[in-house]
Amino acid sequence: MLIFPNIDPVAFQIGPVAIHWYGLSYVASFLLCLAYAKHTARKHPATGITPDRLESLLTTAILGVILGGRLGYVLFYNLGHYLEYPLDVFKVWQGGMSFHGGLIGVILAMCWFAWKHQVNVVDLADRVAPAVPIGLFLVRIANFVNAELVGRQADPTLPWAMLFPYPHDQFARHPSQLYEAILEGLVLFILIYLATRKTMVRWQPVGIFLSGYALARIFVECFRTPEITHNLGILSITQGQLLSLPMLALGLYFLYLPTRK
Repeated sequence: MLIFPNIDPVAFQIGPVAIHWYGLSYVASFLLCLAYAKHTARKHPATGITPDRLESLLTTAILGVILGGRLGYVLFYNLGHYLEYPLDVFKVWQGGMSFHGGLIGVILAMCWFAWKHQVNVVDLADRVAPAVPIGLFLVRIANFVNAELVGRQADPTLPWAMLFPYPHDQFARHPSQLYEAILEGLVLFILIYLATRKTMVRWQPVGIFLSGYALARIFVECFRTPEITHNLGILSITQGQLLSLPMLALGLYFLYLPTRK
């Protein structure tokens, strides 16, 4: 069993202003994702989608991630609380972001961008999707640094079981944040990279991303402490798994489209 390394969530402080690793992970994610999306656009040109033009997508995408992620958390995970205390919606410093909400926000941002610049939204998504796992990897590492979204109780004999500074117990737990960083970040990045290394097939990158993320999330939710669990008879499914099922279906459909004769 491992002991959680007591990492200070504050990276550095300038006077009264504290800069957290979590915030830095988002900044680094946006910048690195933009750089890699521009690289992909250069490697696989598409009409109207130039590296310089992608820079104008950044601000809209940031708004999509933040607003969509926050509203997604409010609607998907804690609606009752926010109906009772509506002003708490704006207390983002207290945490509460939903990946699925952020994804919807980014999709809307890309649709707006495609309409404004008269480009194909699928071509745009195919060039953005390969970069997204970079951000997922960094944010999940920041979740680990913050000792948040901890895993379910694990067998203490498991070599990588970890004792987190968890407020309710002192059980060994799965480091589920690292599972997600590896599967949703590193593995998914490699899969899309291999698929687009030489050529890019329309629909394939976004299909791999959606289905790959969904499968990874559905799997890791088995080890992550769920915020909401739905009991459907003999079947128990977490909110994260439930929200990932439409992603899986859509991703598989996108992978099927290029195979049609």
